[in-house]
Amino acid sequence: MTTSSGDDAAESAVDDGAAESAVESAAESAAGEGRSYKGIFGAFPYAFRASDSWLFRSYALVGGLAAGGVVVLFALALVVAIDATTGGGDGTFTFSRAFFVFLMLLVVAPLVAPILAVARRHRRGSAATRDESTGHDRALAASGYLFLLSLYLGLAISVPPALQEDSPGAVGAFLYSLPRLAGVGPPLAGAALVYLVYRYYR
Repeated sequence: MTTSSGDDAAESAVDDGAAESAVESAAESAAGEGRSYKGIFGAFPYAFRASDSWLFRSYALVGGLAAGGVVVLFALALVVAIDATTGGGDGTFTFSRAFFVFLMLLVVAPLVAPILAVARRHRRGSAATRDESTGHDRALAASGYLFLLSLYLGLAISVPPALQEDSPGAVGAFLYSLPRLAGVGPPLAGAALVYLVYRYYR
């Protein structure tokens, strides 16, 4: 009778231990999935979920949509350029394609850099505290929004006279009065700001 009770108790302990091990394994597996993502596209939803900053979450949406829009616009521009250079020789076609891809990367890279940096930081668990992590995400989101503003300023400066508004206001008139070549200045400054913020928190 005593032996049977001891066996039952031992079997119960084994079962409880197995159940606990299964729960722990499941938890570890879920945690591992939460710390990783697949490819650059997986970084966007991962960063959105991982961050506690609502400013960054908003930028993850806005910046992602803006980057997608830029890719589409450059793809359409590339199609037009290819059509315009048809018959100009392989060298002209290759240069046009490389130039458009280069410009697209110059615009898209600073747009997605804050999102990729946040995703990488959360995956590695680099932040010492939750407040530090939120501050890092907020700063990168702010730099991303400033880069978007710099793109708008650059476009306003470089817009052809035929497409300028008749009553742009004081700010618009000032931007229109600047040389069109100056339109590259704001985006370059915005991209540099994104890089500096990334380096500061790295």
